[in-house]
Amino acid sequence: MNGRTRLALRVAPGAARPAVVGRHGAAWKVRVAAPPEGGRANDAVVRLLAETLELPRRDVEIVSGHGARDKVVTLAGLTPAEIERRLESAAESGREERR
Repeated sequence: MNGRTRLALRVAPGAARPAVVGRHGAAWKVRVAAPPEGGRANDAVVRLLAETLELPRRDVEIVSGHGARDKVVTLAGLTPAEIERRLESAAESGREERR
């Protein structure tokens, strides 16, 4: 797949541990441990998505919302359906761990 898929995120920085939480309206909610200073939370978001989606970091790019909780990222190398499946699986795993 050569195209890029846009994904809306709601980011909660400064969390105890990073995780994909689940849906937040049309966006996905994610938590990162890094504080929102000096781009550290943005770097953590890219790292979390790359690890969760099993993508190289170069295929995950924040395209808007660099200084906000609401962000848009583009992802290369996966279909939108595969992205949704992997994020839902990660969110399910996180819910089971919290039980």
